Amino acid sequence: MQDSLQLDGAAFEAQFKALLAQAPAGTIKDFHFIQVPSNQPPWLDTGIDFAAGDRVSTFAFGTTALKDTTIAFPAALQVWSRIGDDGKIFRGARASNSYRVEKGGRLYAGTSFPGEFASPTGALAVPPETYRMAEGVLNFLVVRWQTEPLEGLKRLAQSGDVKGMVAEEIDRFANQVPVPKGWEYLWFIGPSEIYKECSEHGHANAICCHSANTGALLTKDCVVPLKPGTKLSWSWRMEQLPSQLAEDTFSTHDYLSVAVEFDNGQDITYFWSCELPLETTFRCPIPTWTHRETHVVVRSGLEDLGKWLSEERDLFADYAERIGGPMPGKIVKVWLIAVCIFQQAEGKCQFADIAVHGENGAIPIL
Repeated sequence: MQDSLQLDGAAFEAQFKALLAQAPAGTIKDFHFIQVPSNQPPWLDTGIDFAAGDRVSTFAFGTTALKDTTIAFPAALQVWSRIGDDGKIFRGARASNSYRVEKGGRLYAGTSFPGEFASPTGALAVPPETYRMAEGVLNFLVVRWQTEPLEGLKRLAQSGDVKGMVAEEIDRFANQVPVPKGWEYLWFIGPSEIYKECSEHGHANAICCHSANTGALLTKDCVVPLKPGTKLSWSWRMEQLPSQLAEDTFSTHDYLSVAVEFDNGQDITYFWSCELPLETTFRCPIPTWTHRETHVVVRSGLEDLGKWLSEERDLFADYAERIGGPMPGKIVKVWLIAVCIFQQAEGKCQFADIAVHGENGAIPIL
């Protein structure tokens, strides 16, 4: 295999076909190459019917670009699957994934951005024409094994690889980053490996975030009545900001933050800006989030990078001043957010000592 060659869609298919042809007997049941157009809304009928118990690995390649911009989304974030008309949508945390089919059915594929999912079965939260903003074709390889996926991958790797994608999927089995205990990734954004439990830099119980050209939203339930004096506190150590430009525009909206969600669907996210003045407040510039998310700058500039700093915010006062209208009754979740997509950026941060302070005292979140 000549993996050193620059890969495009045609090379992806040609190189994988050549590699799969070398698989030992008894390894592969079948394989299929699917092209998933970025400008068409989900769901694409792949023509593949799975049976319960099928063992599958998938590999996604390519990018979705937004027309007339430099913004592009990698296949690892973009390609989602659904088995059956009423199956739950899913994708892996990387560009490759392996799984055993629990309930048989037709395999459907689709992309997420610039759209958004409204239900766990893949209904859209945006008009289908939203996808006309996108361009590109994503390549999706589906391999059905006669053996366990890890064993099949190891056999295949003995014959070669395609840009390290087989090795990457083998590595995922051994080194997948577990979700921090008590937290979960927001289902319609998808799973990730950018957050992990850590004890670095002087905090024994912290969550580290390292995001590069990706994004994720980690959540933890915390139901607390929202009353005057209800507060959020946390510590963080920002190592690298993902944007060198003001983050209040769609094309520069890369940031790391701590947020709270209220029972009316609104959220406030507190972030560290590269240059916006302290207390700058704005609605999210991502169209599908404008109606629900408010950003507040609580740190600005580069001077304090690398230092542990403590923050405290009055959630009741911030909601009244920065969102307004009828007050929600309670807080329902705390979030950690990383967006490093729009400028293909990289951000690094650690979070610790997160707590919500209500009428009954402090509730530790981290």
